[in-house]
Amino acid sequence: MDFGHFSDKGIPANLCGADVIKVNSLGYRCPEFNVPDGKKNVVILGCSHTFGVGHKEDTHWVSHLAKHNTKLLRYWNLAVPGCSGDRMVRILYGAEKIIFPKIIICCWPHSSRRERLDNIPIDLYGGDNYLKFETDDTDKQNFLKNVFLVQKLAEYNQAKVFHCFAEEIQTLPANINVMDYATLKSCWPPWDDHNLPEARKQRITDPNFAQDGIHYGEKHHLAFAELLLNKFSSKLK
Repeated sequence: MDFGHFSDKGIPANLCGADVIKVNSLGYRCPEFNVPDGKKNVVILGCSHTFGVGHKEDTHWVSHLAKHNTKLLRYWNLAVPGCSGDRMVRILYGAEKIIFPKIIICCWPHSSRRERLDNIPIDLYGGDNYLKFETDDTDKQNFLKNVFLVQKLAEYNQAKVFHCFAEEIQTLPANINVMDYATLKSCWPPWDDHNLPEARKQRITDPNFAQDGIHYGEKHHLAFAELLLNKFSSKLK
């Protein structure tokens, strides 16, 4: 099925894949989409933080997560630098009949981002003029629309969905799987505002950046992967 820029068997090319990073022929940080049988496929969606800009092959959070339960699971990083929630949904739908995902992990970027579907799709974020009429309310509703579309595709395909956030936490219904107490940004330095025995209270003031000096560094990514596995590992099977 193909309608405009949407397809259920056509993953859109990632033209933002860095030349210095090993990517497949469509620009994604994962193997070619010749999907073998024998394992459940895990699709991971997000922006540059999930793609791993500024990171080596084994230091971004997806690489840490992808070590979990590899006898049963195969991981596909479909993140795109600069990605919006709109584009995450379009990529997921394009992968439906190519990767046949049974587990979907969405690391949502800032909700103000949009994808403008012109002759060539354009990612909108920051101070883009097209966003000047958007508000906090329209951001929220657009985000919830994308969550609905992900959940509905998963329901149709009997897949599981897990939600997390790169920088800002959004409120989601209580009956879905979401890590809503930490983001990739906030998980380092480790610090919890409660006094239970498991509280993380290590006081660290030095920032931790990736090799580009902009994106979050290895300590953020490792801590984020550990938090995700602490919450969802029993369901990642």
